[in-house]
Amino acid sequence: MTSTQLKLIAPLDTPLPPPPEGEALSESQWITLMAIADTVIPTIEVSSTQSTKCLCLQASDYATAVEAIKKRVPSGTDDELPQSYLRENASSILGFKELLRRTIGDYIREDAKKGIRVILSALDTRAGCLLTTGSTTSFHLQPVNVRHQILQNWAKSYLSPLRQSAKALEQLVASVWVKTSPTIGPILGFPRAPIHGKPGKGFDYSFLQFPPGSEPEIVETDVVIVGSGCGGGVCAKNLAEAGHRVIVVDKAYHWGPEYLPMTERDSGIHLFANGGIESADDSSIGVIAGQAWGGGGTVNWSASLQTQGYVRKEWADQGMPFFTSSAFQDSLDRVCHRMGVSTEYVEHNINNSTLSEGARKLGYSHKMVPQNTSGKKHYCGYCTLGCGAAEKQGPVVSFLPDAENAGAQFIEGFEAEKVVFENIEGKKTATGVKGRWVSRDSSGGVSGNDRTSREVIIKAKRIIVSAGTLQSPLLLRRSGLTNPQIGKNLHLHPVVLLSAIYPDQPPINPWEGAILTTVVDEFQNLDGYGHGAKLECMTMMPSWVLPFQTWGGALDWKMLCSKLPHMTSHIVLVRDRETGRVYPDPVDGKCRIAYTPSAFDKRHAMEGLLALARIAYVQGAKEIFTTTVGFPPFIRSDEAALKDNGDGINDPTFQSWLAEVRKAGLNPPDTGWGSAHQMGTCRMAASPKAGVVDPKGKLWGAEGLYVADASVFPSASGVNPMVTNMAISDWISRGIAKDLSGGADTEERARL
Repeated sequence: MTSTQLKLIAPLDTPLPPPPEGEALSESQWITLMAIADTVIPTIEVSSTQSTKCLCLQASDYATAVEAIKKRVPSGTDDELPQSYLRENASSILGFKELLRRTIGDYIREDAKKGIRVILSALDTRAGCLLTTGSTTSFHLQPVNVRHQILQNWAKSYLSPLRQSAKALEQLVASVWVKTSPTIGPILGFPRAPIHGKPGKGFDYSFLQFPPGSEPEIVETDVVIVGSGCGGGVCAKNLAEAGHRVIVVDKAYHWGPEYLPMTERDSGIHLFANGGIESADDSSIGVIAGQAWGGGGTVNWSASLQTQGYVRKEWADQGMPFFTSSAFQDSLDRVCHRMGVSTEYVEHNINNSTLSEGARKLGYSHKMVPQNTSGKKHYCGYCTLGCGAAEKQGPVVSFLPDAENAGAQFIEGFEAEKVVFENIEGKKTATGVKGRWVSRDSSGGVSGNDRTSREVIIKAKRIIVSAGTLQSPLLLRRSGLTNPQIGKNLHLHPVVLLSAIYPDQPPINPWEGAILTTVVDEFQNLDGYGHGAKLECMTMMPSWVLPFQTWGGALDWKMLCSKLPHMTSHIVLVRDRETGRVYPDPVDGKCRIAYTPSAFDKRHAMEGLLALARIAYVQGAKEIFTTTVGFPPFIRSDEAALKDNGDGINDPTFQSWLAEVRKAGLNPPDTGWGSAHQMGTCRMAASPKAGVVDPKGKLWGAEGLYVADASVFPSASGVNPMVTNMAISDWISRGIAKDLSGGADTEERARL
């Protein structure tokens, strides 16, 4: 590809809002934290004397590392790049400390900040250092080699707080480094934008604007929808096309395809909730939620799977027969048709073909994953940073433009504070939404200091909350609703990761090609009641894959990162049985998540993880590794590969390693868990004692108020939840439209 072509597809910059005011850490705490950062990502050089600046290697070890990296980097690369890569330390990177400061100041919970401050302060006192390091010397004054050993000792400590601190700090530093490093992209041959496809034309949205003023701006409409994601987008289309006045509000701002895909640094802040680093109270699982115009549909991976029969039956058996009716199937088909969902144009990349071919060799059930790409081959692996081709038919490209074309209005930068109620004919009735709107700056971005703010009250006949599983229950709580079910019944589809290296093949460049086009469903019903695990592909953006790998040492870490072009990563996605809850932080009201992967769900994850390892083995992987701290990878020896006596996965050495994986278990904090699917906190149920909304999506105990997003799922969907969310929202919004038009529900709809 020519430089001219690359220039044409380079997305526009998306400057970040100003960083937080003040300092989350003291000067001495910053010194210690940057010493930790320069231990996780140190300068690596040849030296015979220990230093506080670099990790010292013998000349032979250094030469071996340089030669190994040179063999992996793209041809035509500067000969000095491997040395620059090894020499780079965290504190030398322009923007590293700024992003670290922003992350800690804006996105880490206050109780977690206190924990960070405690450990950093302890590492600068004689008593604290003696307790945590075995030496009275302050951590930042120790040579890098000594600091390096301290972190490795923490990872193996019998004290869980030390193990947890080591993992959390290492992952934080690694994530910020990958997003800001000037050398990691060239080392990997990872381009700023996808090399496949071309920029697309986005929809020209119109957003309401408000003049400055001290009094609230009051707007009237028929329906206000809080949230522009998969649920809100479908509702907006249906209600606007039915002739009703509709306003959609969202805290996020719209970024057109000319800005997409964003950089890995900027996307976390512009497109994801809380900088992309939500986590459970006990840090047992990280939670990733979209917070973009278009919601999760802007950053998901195009997977468009319909709700499976056994899940629909489970929900119907709970007093909601709609889920096994033809009406629900009509809703599923309708939303899929609008997005052009199909497998017809799917082309697997190597990450996906490795999964499907390995499953075939082992006799595992597997299938293609339909894509919402409107009948086009969408061979781009960057969509989790936003789709620059405008081919992925998320709400931004499909339902929301349909809604505006039918007369709907939109407000970006609007944070809903509460639903407003009145007592009408003795009933608690929702009559509007109150919130605060913040404008863009004079340049059309969000980084300037000339943005204005205005309190806005939107009066409406019907209010639909579509703020997502994490935020919808918090909005209902802030509005004074007291149903004890609000925020409970949280399902997450907990995920564990397995990666493998194929060094003897040409570079896979796994970030190229559609992200998720294969699913292995062999293990989806391990208990006979629909609970189990699916095996899917992971997005291979460096900042999404590398920080979740185990840090076992600085040199090993940099060498592992350099292998990404030869790596596959797959996930075990568990349909969880056990639940957690969402609640407001008592200090700042932000989202808090109480959830720990259960022993029941961990057993299912283990079966999936072992299956992924077998798939990697039969596909010829040289290295196979989990994300469990301290657990050794399986390394296929050259002699064993040449010998190949036909045992396949029955190879005794491999079987022994699998047995050790099972024995080690998947216990946090030693094993990293994550989730990008949240469901159930405003559960739909046949009675107010069992849930938050009724089978039509209306709040139990409140008139005129509905919820339409994945929070209404009666339990985990077991598949990527987009299509299920849209179908339920289609059903709910069509009922609201009929009600607003004065038409009573048909007998069949009332029965369902």
